[in-house]
Amino acid sequence: MGYIINGEEKETDADGYLLEPDLSDEAAQAIAAAEGLALTDAHWTVIRYFRDKYREDGQTPNFRHFMKDMAEQMPGADAKLMYDLFPKDGPAKQAVKIAGLPKPFGKGGY
Repeated sequence: MGYIINGEEKETDADGYLLEPDLSDEAAQAIAAAEGLALTDAHWTVIRYFRDKYREDGQTPNFRHFMKDMAEQMPGADAKLMYDLFPKDGPAKQAVKIAGLPKPFGKGGY
């Protein structure tokens, strides 16, 4: 399975995560469409967060750290909102996939 992004097929693993990161907006839109999501401003806030953390740390944060940071960036944000935004696999997995990042590693996907 792969995604067509800007006319180029990007390779994925068996779970649909890009093998090589693509931080373009076009990548996020193509992957979100394949996941059946229409991206809103709230989705983009989460996507940008994961991309920034990936650039800074070389990996994405665990769910606890993610929620702590989201509470600061999106007042009133809670786990329910995040799971409503990313219902398939939750934000720690589905949002990372849509952000165009490689699969999170470790127990539970972190």
